[in-house]
Amino acid sequence: MLNSTQSTISKTVIWSMSIISGLVVANNYYNQPLLGLISKDLNVTESAAGKISVLTQIGYAFGLLIIVPLGDKFLRKRLILIDLILVFAALLWMTFATELWMLYAASLLIGTTSVIPQLFVPIAAELSSEKEKAANIGLVVSGLLLGILLSRFIGGIVGEMWGWRSMFGIAAVLMLLVWIFVYKMLPEMKPNFKGTYFELMNSVWNLARTQPVLQLASFRGAMAFGSMCALFTTLVFHMERPPFEVGASVVGSFGLAGAVGALAAAKVGSLQNRMSINRIILYALLILIGSWGFTYFAGNTYWGLIVGVILVDLGVQSSHIMNQTNYFLLKTNAVNRLNTVYMVSYFIGGSLGTYTASIAWQYAQWDGVCFVGVTMGLMALVAHILFARKISSKSEII
Repeated sequence: MLNSTQSTISKTVIWSMSIISGLVVANNYYNQPLLGLISKDLNVTESAAGKISVLTQIGYAFGLLIIVPLGDKFLRKRLILIDLILVFAALLWMTFATELWMLYAASLLIGTTSVIPQLFVPIAAELSSEKEKAANIGLVVSGLLLGILLSRFIGGIVGEMWGWRSMFGIAAVLMLLVWIFVYKMLPEMKPNFKGTYFELMNSVWNLARTQPVLQLASFRGAMAFGSMCALFTTLVFHMERPPFEVGASVVGSFGLAGAVGALAAAKVGSLQNRMSINRIILYALLILIGSWGFTYFAGNTYWGLIVGVILVDLGVQSSHIMNQTNYFLLKTNAVNRLNTVYMVSYFIGGSLGTYTASIAWQYAQWDGVCFVGVTMGLMALVAHILFARKISSKSEII
């Protein structure tokens, strides 16, 4: 059994957590290239189908709030194993659901229970030396990012070949395999919080209320992720129409383009030797905003969308890794609670981006989506410019 005083973690464990993170987080994103197929199968509007993605992200934010803090109170390996059983059940419900409300409920539960990667990131941070912290966080997050991006590609291919339900059935089987792997490979860690659940949640609120580093990171992350979600949620509707007129498999393949940006972002931690965290985040947000230039002005061409997807992922994920590195430098054992505040904000931002982009698509199609995306990116940039220099990443938690 490991405890929080250790300062090293093996690369085998880091790589294992990276792979598992990708497999679990993918559950939240299989639906995005499948929304068109679901819309046609259930004979509902695109806007109604789009709420499946919104509810998944809302569920993820809810799961981050109620489950992730428990990593400071209970044995984390046991918590993860229990959660994986719930993920499996939610995916089965999605597979066999026959009504839209069932898909809504199952999607909410899938999002709520697929929070295991956000238990892994604090483990990587807590057990890493200061020198290795950014690199190890980047490795775990890179697995998570590839899971997000490749899930869209795989979901689109599987959906067109065997139907949208088969993707969720396959995902359920994968969760059983992940459960076995976690049981055999993951080390146990002792909890570091002795109070009640109410006291635990109250401490989460106190962190959110009193820590400027965490507040700024959370806002930047929320706006940047919302910008990216605006693109990926509506991309399938955009490409079903002229001049593209393509299906889920082609839309899903854009996840491969995004993977290029995600893999590049995973190396961003090495830049800390040459520039500050705040400067890296500044450049990342500029890349994010610039990506929407390609998406808007060349949005009716494949090359424009490919470049836009690569850049939006590079910008969002680079800033994401640096945001997490920034607040994990705070001196505290409350690593899961820090991550809870940030990731709840992150996915609330994603839900907001998804929802507003769906509304924008309904009234202004692609132009409206691009407006939502660039606006959220600009909000993150303005907040960073105004407040980043005033906040010290080395402040103590009281």
